[in-house]
Amino acid sequence: MRRIIYFIAVLFAVTATAQNTLNPTDYIYPIREVAGLYSANFGEMRPGHFHAGIDIKTDGVEGKPLVAVADGYVSRIVVQAGGYGRAIYLTLCNGQTAVYGHLQRFRPDIEERMQRERYARKSNSVDRWFTAEEFPVRQGDLIGYSGNSGSSGGPHLHFELRDTKDQRLRNVVSEGIITPIDSLPPRFMKLHYVEIDSLPSGVCIHRPMESYAVVRESEGRYRLTREEPLPVGRKGYFIAEVTDRRNGVQNTFAVHQIRAELDGKTIFEFRIDHFTHAFSRSCDAVSYYPLQLTSRNEVIRLAQLEGAPSFCYPTLVERGLVRTLPTEQRAVRLTTTDDCGNRSTLEFRIEGREELFLSEEPAEELELIRMKQPKRFRIGSECSIDLPAEALYESCYAKAEAGIVPPVDSGLLVLSPAYRLLDPTTPMRKAATVTIHTYVPDSLRTKTLMGVRNRLGRAASAGGSYKEGEVSVAARTMGDWFVVADLLPPRVEPIFSNGAELRKQLTFKVSDNFSGIASWRLEIDGEWRPCDRYPSRGRLIFHFDRPAENRTHNYRLVVRDGVGNETIREGTFRH
Repeated sequence: MRRIIYFIAVLFAVTATAQNTLNPTDYIYPIREVAGLYSANFGEMRPGHFHAGIDIKTDGVEGKPLVAVADGYVSRIVVQAGGYGRAIYLTLCNGQTAVYGHLQRFRPDIEERMQRERYARKSNSVDRWFTAEEFPVRQGDLIGYSGNSGSSGGPHLHFELRDTKDQRLRNVVSEGIITPIDSLPPRFMKLHYVEIDSLPSGVCIHRPMESYAVVRESEGRYRLTREEPLPVGRKGYFIAEVTDRRNGVQNTFAVHQIRAELDGKTIFEFRIDHFTHAFSRSCDAVSYYPLQLTSRNEVIRLAQLEGAPSFCYPTLVERGLVRTLPTEQRAVRLTTTDDCGNRSTLEFRIEGREELFLSEEPAEELELIRMKQPKRFRIGSECSIDLPAEALYESCYAKAEAGIVPPVDSGLLVLSPAYRLLDPTTPMRKAATVTIHTYVPDSLRTKTLMGVRNRLGRAASAGGSYKEGEVSVAARTMGDWFVVADLLPPRVEPIFSNGAELRKQLTFKVSDNFSGIASWRLEIDGEWRPCDRYPSRGRLIFHFDRPAENRTHNYRLVVRDGVGNETIREGTFRH
């Protein structure tokens, strides 16, 4: 009877609780037996997404106990090669969902359930939802063990809190749920200025960026290396390169807030307390994307782009733009704060220059892309590029033209010229559809896909496939697109000698030259067995899940790449 009452209480609380702020006393620390150090924080700007949680170091090892931060139930488990790898979701009684990523394994009863699902479906991946009755948890209950699965570069726990109702992600440090030891203020690394003007069409034209060095005067106080006022135009905005540190680690972190004041009045404020996954990609508009791609710092544009969302800008005066008359001097103060409340300031003066920057009408061959309207570009009869409405973050002019095919290795065959629309450093909000018409021999059609010359000048797979004389792909990044056939199968090597006696696992080293590992199937003595992929380590691993029989077993591993090239490895081992 008490179990039934508990289930009802959990369900009622989950559906009824709604809160705007989190109560730190509701939660305990999600992991045990660690030093309490961190490698990433909430809202870090990464190409294509904000970081959705915090990363807790596990002292370089796996297997640290993970515990329920509050009462609730296990609502979902996921096992996948990328992303969070092995992940567990807890729906909590207080209206939140806790997410734990990159696990080594779940606790025994959940692990057993997951394995049953894999065997029943003959699937290496699992995405399973549960009701409150199946795996209830009390605060402090063991739920699994930390690991290094999925898109992880080393052992750690990725931890999130989300509003259960709408999956809005919360900043657990700024809200006091997690309290790192941090007495170090953020750092200003560099300052940039961009002057702008607008054409009659409304398109914003940017003058080349001007950059200025920054030095620290004292803890939390910065100044420019030049003493005279910065020359600025009639209208423009600043870009701040900032970073943050925490006690005890060498990792860099995102800042929580940055504010710009002009003559003592706040004209711009960026603050990252929450976001939903629908807006995660907008980090490319919040940052100054061309610099953010290569910088180790947070490169924050102190102005709102035309298509940037408003949720992270509590204060905006004329979208953060700075207006200055010729010879007019004004005072600028920038303040940045980390999620533990440490603060730094940068103060300087600006002076309006007398020369005028006037945007010029674009060349006739350029076509206008209005951000809120769809647009189709054609290059002869060979290539079409379709931009949906709001594919970009600001309106601009562009020209679809011939691009550059990068050098490719001997396992690839280029089957078309290259075509381009915008520079690879142009951030995209929605995918463009790129279609290239080209002749592909019958023998190569199943091996054909789209390649792209990326911002580093290298050939990379963009996906897509051949159908009725053309290859199409939904492209999330700009570049030089071309059609290519991938002719090489994946490389697969067992990390054990044939017939070896093994105690814990079968391990294979796997890699692919271009289209990537798409699927794998392991059979032992003719029976399908689950196998985990660890992309960052280039490994496929089968963890023995049955008692040793002290006999010889046969294995057969089939690995396919993104276009169906296949490699088969067969052999024996003892277990």
